[in-house]
Amino acid sequence: MGMRPPIFVRPLTDAERGQVEAGLRSSDAFVLRRSQVVLASARGERAPAIARHLGCDDRAVREAIHAFNATGLAAVRPGSRRPKTIRATFDAVGAERLRALLHRSPRAFGKPTSLWTLDLAAEVSFEQGLTPDRVSDETIRTTLKRLGIGWKRAKRWITSPDPEYARKKVAATA
Repeated sequence: MGMRPPIFVRPLTDAERGQVEAGLRSSDAFVLRRSQVVLASARGERAPAIARHLGCDDRAVREAIHAFNATGLAAVRPGSRRPKTIRATFDAVGAERLRALLHRSPRAFGKPTSLWTLDLAAEVSFEQGLTPDRVSDETIRTTLKRLGIGWKRAKRWITSPDPEYARKKVAATA
């Protein structure tokens, strides 16, 4: 394997140069670094020299240059951090097992409450082997949503058959 040929950004338009120079004042580290790479490359600096100057790998510099040449100013702005693929923790069978689990009382699993919370459902689903790892409450919520189940936070309603309950409650809380 021989030396790689030097790679540089394509010539910048005046508008692009202005926006990239504005990126040097950005509080976002990604925008700042990409702007530095693009401007250094436009000045004719080679990728290894830019990498040494910025304290990063020359592969990162090459990727930034390739991205700028392919997409222009979009390469200077950060993209989405959302995962490209989402793997459902609960498959169809696991989701049905979760539904069945929630039809039982948490006390049946040794919990000190009779009300399910999303966090408690995540904990018990892990303990019961429905998931290989402890999942978040958001994972439980989205799985239930896939099943067509809307989740509402449990509320405790205090009532009494006493006909004077309303009057006594107001007096006690006033």
